Amino acid sequence: MFKACLLSLLLLTPIALRAQSATKDAPAPPAPAPQVVLHTSQGDITLELYPDKSPKSVANFLQYVRDGFYAGTVFHRAIPGYLVQGGLYTRDLQPRRTRPAIASEADNGLSNLRGTVAVARGADPNSGTSQFFFNLVDNRRLDFVGSQSGLTWGYAVFGKVIKGMDVVDKIAALPTRALGPFAGDVPNPIVVITGAEVVGDAAPTSTVESAPASATTPAKSAQTAKKTKPAAKG
Repeated sequence: MFKACLLSLLLLTPIALRAQSATKDAPAPPAPAPQVVLHTSQGDITLELYPDKSPKSVANFLQYVRDGFYAGTVFHRAIPGYLVQGGLYTRDLQPRRTRPAIASEADNGLSNLRGTVAVARGADPNSGTSQFFFNLVDNRRLDFVGSQSGLTWGYAVFGKVIKGMDVVDKIAALPTRALGPFAGDVPNPIVVITGAEVVGDAAPTSTVESAPASATTPAKSAQTAKKTKPAAKG
């Protein structure tokens, strides 16, 4: 009886060892994609981000969210059939002080399709800071083509709307007007981001301040750009 039990134990031991080895060698499951909820005066918008494709853009956006930067900023640009843009200006359309600009990741293979969110920037591809825009349609003309110029660089997609696209469409459908430094396209009534949070995080603490009046502001060309031109700062 003892010999039979010993034999069974010896036979089972290699199987157990192989099972343990397989468990150790199995790759860890991928971390879930981070999600951010934007609370706006028109409703909530939930984003899913792409850190695997746009690590710098995602890290930059998440830092602004966690800093409480977006609370009290507005969507200052809404163009039906094109985009909705925000993330820099306060209710009185004063720009907030931002962190240094990040390198463009527009060559990440992601396309500016309807519902995606991308980094807004100036003429320099590497000038993106806090501003972002939602694509209302498939804006493939905003995709990366080449590194020859700011126009061919395109705009870096770093996430998509997974809930609340109806809110984005509602913002885009609002009447617009000229207001403050902008020649047009400012939603009326103005749409405020009342808060932003990373799903699963504690509530952010606001540590932001407005830029002084003498600070460099986004390019005027973006403020008066025709609706067919790519999104840029301002």
